[in-house]
Amino acid sequence: MMKRKPHIAVIGDSNPSPEVLHWAEEVGRLVAQNEGVLICGGLGGVMAAAARGAADAGGLTIGILPSYDATTANAAIGVTIPTGLGHARNALVVSSGDVVIALPGSYGTLSEVALALTLGKSVIGVNAWADVRGVEASDSPAAAVALAFAAAHRIQQ
Repeated sequence: MMKRKPHIAVIGDSNPSPEVLHWAEEVGRLVAQNEGVLICGGLGGVMAAAARGAADAGGLTIGILPSYDATTANAAIGVTIPTGLGHARNALVVSSGDVVIALPGSYGTLSEVALALTLGKSVIGVNAWADVRGVEASDSPAAAVALAFAAAHRIQQ
C-alpha cells in the first residue's frame, strides 16, 4: 500500500522582501526534496517563490486560487483549484495541509495562521509569528521544513 505524501501548506505575504522570497523558495525546494506536496494560494509573492522552489526540485505544487480563473495561477503551479471564494479560499489552503509553514506576511497570512491553529494544525513560523500562541518558531527554512515533516509524520502514524 502506498503511503500518502505529506501535504505542506505554505503561506505568506503577496509582496514580500527579497529575503523572504529567498526563504520561500528554499522552503519549496526542501518540501519537494523531502517528497512532500506543496499547497499554497497559487498567486504571487511567497506563493510563487515556494511553488517555484518545489517545481524546480521536481515536486508537486497545488494552487488553491481565489478566483474561478485557472489562468491566474503562477507558472510553477502544477495543479490549479479555482474556487471563486476570494479570501475565503484561505480556509481551504490551511485545511488541505497536514502542517502549515508560515512566512512573514500581513492580515491575510495572520488569518490563515489563526484558522490553522483553530483547526488544530501544526504551524511553523519562519522568522515570523513567534509571538502568536501555538506557532512553533524556526529561524531558517531548513529548520521549518524539518519541523513540518516531523509533525506530518506524527500525524500519519
